[in-house]
Amino acid sequence: MAVRAIWKGAISFGLVSIPVKVVSAIGSEHSVKFHQMHQSDQGRVRYRKVCELDGQELSSGDIVRGYEAADGRTVVVTDDDLADLPLPTARAIEVHGFLTEDTVDPLQLGKPYYLAPDTAGAKPYVLMREALRRSGKAAVAKLAMRGHETLALVRAQDDVLVLHQLYWPDEINSTDGVAPTERVQVTDAELDMADTLIDTLGAADLDEFHDEYAAAVEELVTAKLEGVEPPAPEAEGETGAQVIDLMAALRQSVEQAQGKRAEEAGDEGAKPARKSARGGGAPGGSGSAGARGGAKKSPAKRAASGGAAKKTTGKTGTKTAAKKTATKSTAAKSTAKSTASRSAKKKAG
Repeated sequence: MAVRAIWKGAISFGLVSIPVKVVSAIGSEHSVKFHQMHQSDQGRVRYRKVCELDGQELSSGDIVRGYEAADGRTVVVTDDDLADLPLPTARAIEVHGFLTEDTVDPLQLGKPYYLAPDTAGAKPYVLMREALRRSGKAAVAKLAMRGHETLALVRAQDDVLVLHQLYWPDEINSTDGVAPTERVQVTDAELDMADTLIDTLGAADLDEFHDEYAAAVEELVTAKLEGVEPPAPEAEGETGAQVIDLMAALRQSVEQAQGKRAEEAGDEGAKPARKSARGGGAPGGSGSAGARGGAKKSPAKRAASGGAAKKTTGKTGTKTAAKKTATKSTAAKSTAKSTASRSAKKKAG
């Protein structure tokens, strides 16, 4: 596929230079976009760039980059000024060391990018990729991209090198004041029940998740365009209530999860049965082939079949009535014997 490079340079791996292009690893992100409109006539509300001194509306070509110093004075900084900065990372991804990926704090991981080999960069590219894969490590590097220098992590994934922007350590806020301040004691029984809930819910497959919000907004918009009633929201259980009995809540959660898994297993088991019913049964059964064959019978054969069925029904009904009479007679005899036996016992006593 054709990819647009957002940065070009080289990975500086010791004395080895690897020409690369940085391309985005993320496609169009899920986002529901609304326009701001004038309520009375639905006219679009747009933002215009206006100079605060003379009120003139400006185009992109009229706008330059400015930096305000601590004393309030402003300096104009051009693209050429930034390109001429004496930084080794201006056109290079400078590798400073290596570490194992599991030692990187997930909080530091930023947006990912793919690194693609540029002209004559295939062999050194593959060399670095395989070296990282065999060592089980990732490279820590710095580069200047999109107006600022950033820390980065370069690692091997499948057949490509991936670059993750890293937040600088001082950019990550402290956890002070975030954790609960009151003393809380969790019992072993509660932990055991929480473990059971985790096991019952099972492993998560990220490929199964989808953006329900975007789909719901699309349904809403379609309904409004077609002039029909928007879909009603599904009833949900009470949420956000104060937890009174943690163990009871955990136990109920486990039961609900088990019930949901049982329903899913039942649905999966019912699918082949439904398919079999639609596809028809064995030869001579009640499947579609049998139905078609029955439809082709002549009136005479249908009449004969109906007569045979009536005769069979008559015989069966006679036999059934005889059996019922015999059963009643046997029950009466058994009752009489029981009565006589009790009378004899009373006289003997």
